[in-house]
Amino acid sequence: MDSSTTLVAAFLGLVEGLTEFIPVSSTGHLLLAGHFLGFESAGKTFEVVIQLGAVLAILTLYAGRLWSVFSTAPHDAQSRRFILSVLIAFLPAVFIGVLAHDFIKTVLFETPMLIAIMLILGGFILLVVDRIAPEPVHDDAMRFPISMALAVGFIQCLAMIPGVSRSGATIVGALMMGSSKRAAAEFSFFLSMPTMAGAFAYDLYKNRDVLDASAMGEIAVGFAMAFVSAVLVVRWLLGYVSKHGYALFGWWRIIVGTAAVAGLLTLG
Repeated sequence: MDSSTTLVAAFLGLVEGLTEFIPVSSTGHLLLAGHFLGFESAGKTFEVVIQLGAVLAILTLYAGRLWSVFSTAPHDAQSRRFILSVLIAFLPAVFIGVLAHDFIKTVLFETPMLIAIMLILGGFILLVVDRIAPEPVHDDAMRFPISMALAVGFIQCLAMIPGVSRSGATIVGALMMGSSKRAAAEFSFFLSMPTMAGAFAYDLYKNRDVLDASAMGEIAVGFAMAFVSAVLVVRWLLGYVSKHGYALFGWWRIIVGTAAVAGLLTLG
């Protein structure tokens, strides 16, 4: 792996960590950045695997709460209910992700114009929802009703279209079902753990024949950068959205998507 490849991998890892947990589509940003930088990974495995760095960041930051939940689950009904709600929300992504994996990776991931358009559309949706979301009735992400968790899980599946944003879809869904802005972001964090870990494991299995030593070097660099930058973003995000909402991210999506459309039309 030469120095230029190392720098690109580090940059893409930084992009992943900065965008994974905010509703702007980390996959969309990664694929568009890779397209314009001329970066190619076998089976798009790099883009999926470095997300595990962001998952590790969440696990590190929420280790105390997760330990409390799992250690009390044998004798605490609320802990068991929370674990069940996250698992139920995760299930739709398992079935749809496995069934549509090849189409997603070979068609949707290879269509930069679609990604750019979805960034723009998602930006407008985020701006509208930030204004019209009902008054919150759910302030604790660990106490969402099971039916609400399942609905958020189905909405998360929209993010299999790159550019939609996994966190964006889950946050919008939770907000429209009466979640507070902070709780919507936190439930999205919790749901990301099994979802992204599952995507990593399945993608690694599907692409086991195309990985090589050089690819592992790129992945290691991107993984480390994604971990560090994700820790910083998660620490900042909850306080920001509690005070200011999600409009900033809507405008960001529109600007990036519009710039990407312009670049694709002029540069190809």
